Amino acid sequence: MADVIRLLPDNVANQIAAGEVVQRPASAVKELLENSIDAQATKIQLTVEEAGKSRIQVVDNGTGLSETDARMAFERHATSKISRAEDIFAILTKGFRGEALASIAAVAQVELKSRPQSQDLGTCLRVEGGKVTRQEFCNTPAGTRIEVHNLFYNIPARRNFLKSDNVELRHIIDEFERVALAHPKVQMNMEHNGSNLFELPSQNLRQRIVGIFGKKFNERLVPVEESTPLLQLSGFIGKPEYARKTRGEQFFFANHRFIRSGYLHRAVCRAFEGLLPADTHPSYFLFLELDPQRIDVNIHPTKTEVKFEDDKAIHTIVQTAVKHALGQHNISPSLDFETEQQFTPPRPSGSVPPPGVHVNPHFNPFDQAHSGPKGAPGDRAPTPPTSKQSQEWESLLNQLPEVPDQKQQQTELLDENQVPEKRPYLQIARKYIATYHSGGLLLIHQQRAHERILYEQLRGDAQGGAVPSQQLLFPAQLQYSQGDFALIRELFPTLRALGFDLDDFGNNQLIVQGLPLHLEKTDPQAALDQILENEKENKAQGQRDMLDDMARQLAKVAALRSGTVIDQVRMAGLVEQLFACQEPAVGIFGQAVTTHFRAQDIDKYF
Repeated sequence: MADVIRLLPDNVANQIAAGEVVQRPASAVKELLENSIDAQATKIQLTVEEAGKSRIQVVDNGTGLSETDARMAFERHATSKISRAEDIFAILTKGFRGEALASIAAVAQVELKSRPQSQDLGTCLRVEGGKVTRQEFCNTPAGTRIEVHNLFYNIPARRNFLKSDNVELRHIIDEFERVALAHPKVQMNMEHNGSNLFELPSQNLRQRIVGIFGKKFNERLVPVEESTPLLQLSGFIGKPEYARKTRGEQFFFANHRFIRSGYLHRAVCRAFEGLLPADTHPSYFLFLELDPQRIDVNIHPTKTEVKFEDDKAIHTIVQTAVKHALGQHNISPSLDFETEQQFTPPRPSGSVPPPGVHVNPHFNPFDQAHSGPKGAPGDRAPTPPTSKQSQEWESLLNQLPEVPDQKQQQTELLDENQVPEKRPYLQIARKYIATYHSGGLLLIHQQRAHERILYEQLRGDAQGGAVPSQQLLFPAQLQYSQGDFALIRELFPTLRALGFDLDDFGNNQLIVQGLPLHLEKTDPQAALDQILENEKENKAQGQRDMLDDMARQLAKVAALRSGTVIDQVRMAGLVEQLFACQEPAVGIFGQAVTTHFRAQDIDKYF
C-alpha cells in the first residue's frame, strides 16, 4: 500500500491556520489595532473601504519596526512578547502568538511601511499570499502604516461567505469600540468609504463612552470603584431604568483586554436583582486589573475567552462592588432606620402662626338650629367630608353608568345582536374595560386592544401602498452610536414604507420630519429605539417579514399603557375599533384581549 500521509505545503498550512485568526475583515482590524497599541502608539487612524473587503489601513505613531523586524513580523510564530511558555502567564500586551500578520498576509495582499523614531529611513515591504514580493527602503513618517488589500482574494470560497457590507461594517465597528474603550488615552479615528465615523481624542473613560455611544449616555452612568488585594475593579454601570431588551453595551476588560465571561455577567445581573424590568439587561463597562499570573488568556485564538484562578472570589467582588455602587448613588431601595418616615410630619413652607383660643360669643347651647344631636349638647353638626380621598371616591362614583330599570335590562339581555359598544363601560384598575354583553360580563384588556387596532391599521396602510404620514411641527433630531446608526440605516426602506419621513442628518444623527398617521402622538425616539432593540434581538433569525415585525413593535410603543385613565367616549371608540379588526380576541403577541363571563360563571362566586 502506498504511503498516503504527507506534509502540507507552507502556503496551504498558512491559509488553514489563518482561518482561526482571520475569520472576517473585523478580525484583521482587531489584530492590526492591537499591534498599534502594543507599539505604544498615542494616535491611531483606521481606514476601511467596502467594509474592509477591498482595503484596510491602520496608521499609528508607535515605535516602528526596523528592517529585520519588519521582515520577521510576517513569519509564523515570530513575536517580541514572549521567549518561553512561562512568559504567557506574565503577559500584559495584546498579541503574543506571532500569528496575526502571518495569517493576514496568507490570505491578502499586504503592504507595510514602518520607521523607528531613531532612524531616518523606513522599510517598505509587500507580501502577497504569504510570499514577500518586494522589500526596500522608503521615506515614511515615524511609526507604522499597514494596508491590507483584497482580503481572501486567494480563497474565493471564504470570501463568498462574507455578509453584506453593512453587517461586516458593524463587526468592524464593534472591534474598534472595544479597543477604543480599553485605551481611552489613545487618540483613535475611523473612516469608512471617505466618511468619518469616529473622531475620539485622548480623554478619560467617561468621555470615551459618551464619545462612542452618544451624549445620552452621560446621565445613565454610575461609577464603580473597588480595590482589594486580589483585584482592582473600576468602570461604570448603567442605571436600571435604562436597561435594554438586548445585551448591547456590556463590556468586561481584564488588564485592558476585552473579554467575554458569562460567569461575571451573572454576577452583575445578580447585583441588579429586584431593580430591572422583566427580560431586560443592564449596561456595564467594567475594568478588572489583577496579577497576570492569576488569569489565563491563551485558551482561544481570539483571546477573548479567559480563565481566572480565583473565579469565585472575583465573582463575589464584582457582585458586591456593583451592588454597593447602586446603593451609594441611591438607585437601589434602602431603609433609613434613624428616621421613622411614616410618622414624619410635613414641613410647612412658610411661617407657622402661634396657636390661640377662639371663642364664639354668640353660641347658645339651647338654640335648636345650632344644637348637636341628642345626648351631645353643644357639639357641631357633622360636616361632609372634604378630604382628597373623599373627592376621589365621589369622582369614581360619578363615572359609574346608571343602572337601567329591570324592564329595560331584560329587553337588552334578550337582544343578543346588540354590539357591546352601545352599552355603558367601566374602567377597572385603569387596565380593563368592563361592560355587560350577552347576559354576562365582557372584560377587555385596553392596552392589548389598542395594540391590535394600531397593528392592523399600520399593516393595512402599508399593504395599500399609500402610507399616510403626519408631519411634525418641530422635526426631531436623534443621536445614535455608530453601530446603532449603521443598523438603523438598513431599516430606512421599511421605515419609510410604514410612513416615517426620516433622513440621514450626518454625524450619526437622524432627522425625523414625519410619523405614520396613526402614531402622530408617539415619541419618535421611543419608537425607533424599540425597533432598533427588536432588530438587534432578532437579526440572527434569518428570513422574516420585516414589515410585519416592525408594525408590531410600533403598535407596542404607541398603544395606551395600562394605568391610563380613559373616559366613556374613549372606551366606546376603542371597543368599536377593536371589534372592527380581523382578530379582535387575540393580541399581536398571542395573548388574550377579551374575556367573557357568563351569568352562570359569575354565579359560582356566590
